[in-house]
Amino acid sequence: MDFRVIADRIASDIASGVLRPGEKLLPQRTFARRHNLAPSTVARVYGELVRRGLAVGEVGRGTFIRAATDSPELPLAEPATLQVDLELNFPVVPQQTALISTALNRMLRPDVLATSLSPVGVTGTPQARLAASHLIPLDRRFVFTGNGRQAIAAAIAALVPAGERLGVERLTYSVVKGIAARLGVQLVPLPVDDEGLVPQGFDGVRAVYLQPALHNPLGASMSRSRRAAVVSALQDNGIYAIEDRVNSFLHDEPLLDSPRTVVVDSLSKRVAPGLTLGIVAAPAEVADRVVTAVRSGGWAAQRFALDAAAGLVNDGTVASIVALKRQDAATRQAIAGRVLDGFTVRRDVRAYHLWWELPDPWRAETFVAAAARRGIAVTPAAAFAVGSRTPNAVRLALASPPLELLESALTMLASLARSAPDAVD
Repeated sequence: MDFRVIADRIASDIASGVLRPGEKLLPQRTFARRHNLAPSTVARVYGELVRRGLAVGEVGRGTFIRAATDSPELPLAEPATLQVDLELNFPVVPQQTALISTALNRMLRPDVLATSLSPVGVTGTPQARLAASHLIPLDRRFVFTGNGRQAIAAAIAALVPAGERLGVERLTYSVVKGIAARLGVQLVPLPVDDEGLVPQGFDGVRAVYLQPALHNPLGASMSRSRRAAVVSALQDNGIYAIEDRVNSFLHDEPLLDSPRTVVVDSLSKRVAPGLTLGIVAAPAEVADRVVTAVRSGGWAAQRFALDAAAGLVNDGTVASIVALKRQDAATRQAIAGRVLDGFTVRRDVRAYHLWWELPDPWRAETFVAAAARRGIAVTPAAAFAVGSRTPNAVRLALASPPLELLESALTMLASLARSAPDAVD
C-alpha cells in the first residue's frame, strides 16, 4: 500500500477529532506490526505527517499530533477548542456590553434602522470618515472593509501585483502569510531587532508590511529615530509601507508620519469581536487602487456595522472601552511577569501578548503539544516565521481567559518549562 494513502487515513482521523492535539502516535515498529507493514513504509508515513504539519517528532520521545497546523488558508482563524485559549487575542472587559448597548439604542429607531440597512459605498459615510479620522489622524482617503484582515488584504492587493514581492518582518502577523499565499504574493523576510523592523533589504520589493508599535508577536515598538529611518528608507526606495495599527488602541505611539504609508486599522479588538470593521487610510495617489481591491475582493463593509462603529467612536464610547482595556492589559501583563519571572520573555506591559523564548531542551512544537495535553493552546514561532529561520519560542495571547484561569494556566506552563520534556508525558 502506498505510504501516502496511509498518511491520508491518519490525516482524516486528525481532522475528524479521532486523534486529538498532543496525542502520541504508536511507536513506528508497533504500528508496523499492527498493520502488517514494513518499518520503512511506516517511517515514510510518519515523515509525511510531519511534512504536512500534522505531527511533530522528537528523537527518543516519539511522534505527537500537533496542537495546531500552519494552514496558509485560515491560520488562527477559529477559536481554540482547548480549555484555556492563549492563541487568539480578542480582549473583552465586563463593562463593555453595557456601554455598547446604551450607545446603540438610537439605532433601534425605525428611521435610523432603515437607513443603516441600506447599501453604502466602500468609502463610507461622512460620519464614518469622521470617526476614522479620530482613529487615524492623517490626511488620507478612507476606505472601509468588513474586518481588519480584509483591510490588510486590500492594501496588499492594491500595492503588490500577483507574482511580485512584499517585504515583511521575519516574524510577522500570521494571517499575512495566508493572505499573501492567496494573492500570489511572495513574502521577503526582513531583519528585526528589539525595536522591530530594521530598515534594510528593501531592494526588489514592491511594498513593505510592518507593525511599528506593539509588534505581534514580539511586542516591540520603534523609537523616534527608528521611525525616521524607516520613513527615509521608504522614500529612498520609492516604495509604500502598509502600517498595521490594529493594536494601536493600547498605546500612544505616533504614526510613521510618511506620505508613503497606507495605514490599516480595525475595531474588533478595540471594541468587541462581534463588531468588525476594517479601515484603510490611503494616500490619494493609491486610494483608487485600494477601492478597486475592496470591490473586486467583495470586502466592503456593511452599512449597519459602519453606522454602529461610527456612532461608538464619535460619541466617546470607544474611548471609554479603550481606557478599560488598557488597564486590563496591564493587569494581565503583571500576572505574566510575576509567573514567568526568570524566563527569557519579550513583552510590553501595554500589550495583550508576549513572546517566550523557551529554555533548553524544549523545542517549540514539543512544548505546544505538551501544553495541549494539559488543555492549554499556545502558538509556536513557526506560525509567525517567514523564511527558514524559526526561533525556539511561543507566543502567549493573554486576553481571553478570566484572570484566575490565566494565572493558573501560566503557572502550569512555567512548571512545564522547568521540567525535562521526557519527564512530562
